Amino acid sequence: MNFVIPYNSVYKDLSSNNKLAYISKEDDSQWIGQKNTLTFKEPEKNNPLHDKCEIIHIGFVCSGYRSNLYLHTLLKSLFFYNINPIHFHIMVNKVSEKVLKTLFNTWNLPQSNATFYDINDFIQDVRWVPNSHYSGIFGLLKLVFPKIIPLNVTKKIIVLDTDLTFVGDIVELWRLFEKFNNKQTIGIVENQSDYYLGKNTKIKPWPASGRGFNSGVLLYNLERLKKLDWPNLWPSVAKKVAIIYGSTRLGDQDIINAVLLQHTDLLYQVPCYWNTQLSDHALSYNCYNKFRIKVVHWNSPKKTHVVNKDGDYFRTLHQTFVEYNGNLLRRQLYYCNTTQDAANEPQIDLCSEFHRAKTSQWRTLLFFREYQHSLEENAKNDVTFVAQLSYDRLQMVEELVKYWQGPISLTFYVTDPEFQQCYSFIENSELLQDRTNIAYHAVFKDGEYHPINILRNVGLRNVDTPFVFLADIDFLPMKGLYSVLKSHLNSIRDMKAKALIVPAFETQRYRSRIPKNKALLLGMWEKKSVFPFRSDVWVAGHAPTNYTKWKSAIAPYKVKWEPDFEPYIVVSSDVTEYDNRFMGFGWNKVSHIMELEAQGFQWIVLPNAFIIHKPHAPSYDIAKFRTSPVYRMCLQNLKEEFIKDLDKKYGRLFDNKNTSFLLDIK
Repeated sequence: MNFVIPYNSVYKDLSSNNKLAYISKEDDSQWIGQKNTLTFKEPEKNNPLHDKCEIIHIGFVCSGYRSNLYLHTLLKSLFFYNINPIHFHIMVNKVSEKVLKTLFNTWNLPQSNATFYDINDFIQDVRWVPNSHYSGIFGLLKLVFPKIIPLNVTKKIIVLDTDLTFVGDIVELWRLFEKFNNKQTIGIVENQSDYYLGKNTKIKPWPASGRGFNSGVLLYNLERLKKLDWPNLWPSVAKKVAIIYGSTRLGDQDIINAVLLQHTDLLYQVPCYWNTQLSDHALSYNCYNKFRIKVVHWNSPKKTHVVNKDGDYFRTLHQTFVEYNGNLLRRQLYYCNTTQDAANEPQIDLCSEFHRAKTSQWRTLLFFREYQHSLEENAKNDVTFVAQLSYDRLQMVEELVKYWQGPISLTFYVTDPEFQQCYSFIENSELLQDRTNIAYHAVFKDGEYHPINILRNVGLRNVDTPFVFLADIDFLPMKGLYSVLKSHLNSIRDMKAKALIVPAFETQRYRSRIPKNKALLLGMWEKKSVFPFRSDVWVAGHAPTNYTKWKSAIAPYKVKWEPDFEPYIVVSSDVTEYDNRFMGFGWNKVSHIMELEAQGFQWIVLPNAFIIHKPHAPSYDIAKFRTSPVYRMCLQNLKEEFIKDLDKKYGRLFDNKNTSFLLDIK
């Protein structure tokens, strides 16, 4: 949410790094930013605020799960120092396009816009290059930017690697274009190692001038490069050099060095502190010992685990932004828009946290680890376990994967530091680190209440199987449930407007074993070590399942919906999403089941399937519900509004007098 900063005031970001910005009375706003468009009115050159409102164009190649993570952190460091409008140009594969479009759309970074380019459209331009760089063909694609960016969009662009950490304002780097002479075309920092000097007799590097130059930070004068016919210039040089030196070892960097060696007048040497390189054999100490660095470049395959005598210092800088609350960067320090109105006096709204779900966005990072699921021959019956969780439920993931062999879609609700802890936990878990059929997504905390249905919808939207099992993370499935569900789906065939109910049980014993099959469960039920879920405090939630009938059932049977029913179900993955308005505790799942009932769904109980709820501490939202009359009032209002909406949408009027509020207890 944007806010207006008064003129002649100092804004102080109350973070660990105290970011300051001064907004003067003379500020002339000239930039207008909208969700998918940019309009820029060039300020007069003698306007002292010209640089503040000039759009900076930045290019990236982003083509993988780790690259998406690196870019997320890079953006936090970049926007921490920058107040200029930015237009990003990002070359992406299919996965990164989905991840990054979602990230930009939900982050709402101020005065920013992104254009995405499909890598597959440009692979043919570089596929022919003999290359042994660890990033493969993607390490060559920065050569293509001068071809794909039209001059009517921008005449210059900064192209960056994703493994950078900014510790300075990128507008200062942008200003270096003004120092180019009339022939200089490519700005680049000297390589901070002896690689190109050929001291390693086992490696024959491509030719370069002196130590050569590092392409992690590139300044392209696009207008001049187009006049030079860049799309033909670099290939002609590369083909001749490759005949003598063989494959490139450093991708585009080798080719750019070869071009600059033959066309020295194109070179503008950027100061070393704009690309402080931290490879294993880097000599960057000679730079950062003399100058205040602006960009740290983790240009080793080891990335932040690189061996460097000052590595701990730079890792601390990087970790600051890994854990920095990215939501703070939504705050706009300067408006380049003369029509920007002062903020209206907000109206008092006791239920504002619930109402904000209609319009607010929660920063979302999809697929933060590699996801691969091989669809089998019976893929038409495949099913994904979908759940959401907060940081305090993290260890439940290890328990879940012991019982569910199929694909899983998990959405975490976390702070930035908690996200890093989750990622490290997964990377180091023997049970999780090699399991690639789990899709992990992160939604970053923002606001007082847990946006539970927003999280569920993130997980639901990002599955690749035809069916989903809509569950909760604190339930463990019986052994073999994945196979049991696929078998039922195969026998039922037509699942249109049908929901398969998996009966839910619970145990109050933290160390209780999970029964392997129905016979063992019935024995434990007889001994009262397990019992139907919440049958002692909330009968309405699961009573329609008819547990008495289930005891002896050997075939699926139909049941009727009743008010406050909230079973755990298997449905088609294109099922109606949960209503985002229900946040925190209360009616979040009941409302979804009610909407499916309004659509005419059939409810079918499976006779040989079950899940077991594991005990855990009560959540914050439950405590809020029990202690706050305002919370309960807002939930009641929302419930009535939802029921009216169902009537308008489906012509089905539910009697809200027959519904209760002791619900969704977990």
